[in-house]
Order: sequence, then C-alpha cells, then structure tokens
Amino acid sequence: MNFKSASSLVLSAVAVLGFSQCKQQTSAPVQEQAPVAVSGLKIAYIDVDSLLANYAFYQDLSEEMLRKEENYRLVLAEDANKFQKDVTDFNKKIENGVYSSRERAEAEQNRLAKRQQALQEKSDKYSKELADEGNANAQKVSETIDNFIKEYNKSHGYDLIISKSSLMFANESLNITAEILEGLNAAYKPGK
Repeated sequence: MNFKSASSLVLSAVAVLGFSQCKQQTSAPVQEQAPVAVSGLKIAYIDVDSLLANYAFYQDLSEEMLRKEENYRLVLAEDANKFQKDVTDFNKKIENGVYSSRERAEAEQNRLAKRQQALQEKSDKYSKELADEGNANAQKVSETIDNFIKEYNKSHGYDLIISKSSLMFANESLNITAEILEGLNAAYKPGK
C-alpha cells in the first residue's frame, strides 16, 4: 500500500468515526425544559399600538405632521406646475424659432435647469425637515410615555412592565394599557 492510499484510508476512517459520533450525539433524546415559574415578581404589559392609537398627544402631533406634509406637498406641486408650464413654453418657443440666437435659447435652458435644481433642493429640504420633526416628535412621545410610566409605577410597584409586541402570550389581567392611556390623556394639555 502506498502513502496516498494509506492516507486516504485514514481520512476515510476518521470521517466515518466522526460521522457516527455526530449521529450518536444527535440521536440522543432532547430533554424538554420545564417552564420556570417566577414567583414574587409583579409584571404588567402595555399594548403600545393601542396606546398610540388613542393617545391624544400622539394624535395631535400626527395631525400636525400631516398638515405640514400636505402644505409642503401643495407648495411643491404648485412650484412644479409653474416649472412644467415654463418648460412647455420654452419648448414651444424653440419649435417656433422665437429666440433670436442660440445663446439666448441656451441661457433660457440654463435658467430652467437651475430652477429644476432649486425645486429638487426645496423638496429635499422639506423632506429633511419632516423627517427631523418626525424623529423629534417620536422622541417627545417616547419620553412622555416613559416618564409617565415611571411615575405611575411609583404607586403601583411593578417589577417589570413590558411591551405586548414582544410577547407570544400574556394573561389579559396583566394588561395595564387602559390605565396608562387614561393617565396620559388626563395629563396632556393641548397647546402646551
């Protein structure tokens, strides 16, 4: 037997042994873990989606953002319509040979290109403003809710308050969403 065939025989044997050991390990019965009971912890959860859908402060901020977005959209649409009309007029003038020189036509075309760029920059600016304000509003709402829950918990003594979105199942008696929502809406003063 030469060296090559001997080494491939050894490698084959190692592979078979490794495979049989893996098979033995994976065929062992899986032990199920018993549920761990946590006693003495006072736990509650909040349905954040339901909370936000009914929280007056969040609704007011959302409506304000929608009004601002609609206003921006109207301003941009009006500017875009004016620009499109000017482009159409420019194209008609080119077709009818209205411009006295090629330089005059190119100057008008450059002016329109600058207006188009300015319109795009205005759109980008509005998008950034809306995104920044949306992020700031989300931060305000989050801080308001977090601060309220901390105050609420001082008198209720929960060890753990979690979001329903991270739960697979929870007893409905642990749901404190309605209490939190009632307290948040009572504390909210519009126009503040």
